[in-house]
Amino acid sequence: MHYVIGSIGLAGFLFLAWLPSSDRRLAGGRLGRVAILLLVQAALAVLLLKSSVGDAVVRGISRTFDHLLAYASTGTTFVFGGLPAVGTQPAIFFSVLIPIVLVSALIGILQHIRLLPLIIRVVGRVVSWISGFGKLESFNAVAAMLLGQSEVFISLRDILGRIPEQRMLTLATSAMSTVSAAILGVYMQLVEPRYVIAAITLNLFGAFVVSALINPYRTTGIEDDVLLHTEETEPRDRPSFFEMLADYILVGFRIAITVAAMLLGFTALLAMVNGIFAAVFHGTSFQDVMGHAFAPLAWLTGIPWDEARSAGTFMGTKLVSNEVVAMQQLHSRPTPLSGHTMAILSTYLVSFANLTTIAIVTGAVRILDPGQGALVARKGLRLIYSATLVSLISATMVGLVL
Repeated sequence: MHYVIGSIGLAGFLFLAWLPSSDRRLAGGRLGRVAILLLVQAALAVLLLKSSVGDAVVRGISRTFDHLLAYASTGTTFVFGGLPAVGTQPAIFFSVLIPIVLVSALIGILQHIRLLPLIIRVVGRVVSWISGFGKLESFNAVAAMLLGQSEVFISLRDILGRIPEQRMLTLATSAMSTVSAAILGVYMQLVEPRYVIAAITLNLFGAFVVSALINPYRTTGIEDDVLLHTEETEPRDRPSFFEMLADYILVGFRIAITVAAMLLGFTALLAMVNGIFAAVFHGTSFQDVMGHAFAPLAWLTGIPWDEARSAGTFMGTKLVSNEVVAMQQLHSRPTPLSGHTMAILSTYLVSFANLTTIAIVTGAVRILDPGQGALVARKGLRLIYSATLVSLISATMVGLVL
């Protein structure tokens, strides 16, 4: 039965992407490409979740991050001593967030030795061939997955002001739909690693599915080549290795502190709002309301109706706060949900599609180019709508293949 509901849900989410399209006729002409992208998503979901090859890839990535977490704990213990071990379990800041610093440093090293840009361009060309979008959008999508939603725009700083509006919106949608490699270790400690890997891979293509319907446009190879050639030939001051390393370490620490502040603030605010709602509405919390509101969407992804309201609570929590808050609450839930529901819900939670992201992306872009920053701010709710549909489509696809 969940195959029928999931198929209906997938069609419904595609319709919701087409409905507010900037050019419905052009979007209709993109349906063939959308079908190809959905088939690619389905193939990747099967490969990653139902094959021995995918299992080996996930286990390899998971073991790599386990080793990184062990190495990171050495630095944590050296700086904070026995503080992380106080209490019955390590505090989330020390055990989950601080390792971001090490991962960020490694990303900086790969960027400095030119390996990361090479990976971005090679994979980006393949993605461009599959998606039908320009190389600029495809390179950016891969870069966002590796560098992060703010850092990816820094890599485009020389050409940002010359990017057309519709292409800029696709770049922003990709940034909100993917997650940075630096924070993967956080997710893998809160949800099953295989769903983390599946989500970031499916979301990469899902962003193009939604963009093809909600924000269709035509590009020329000449425009693509001019923008990318400009990016390559602009002179830049290349920092020394240790300048770069120090910079990326500080960036990683700022990310850890930022995520910690978000967790602290939003968890406290949710507790306060839940208390106010419970007092005013006779025991009904704000998250109960969110659960009811998101229950139909959860059901359409293939989650059984008897668990849809519980799943909707975490979906709503992600939207109004952030994905780590929702994952942490799901991780500490005393009564576990079914395996099928956990697979769909875990996939949905792995993205930056939340209201906080509007401010983060707008701020990052505004610093580099005020005009483009104003565009992102003006289209912020539309971008969140698009990125949320990306998460729903990826989650539905996982539900259909399992």
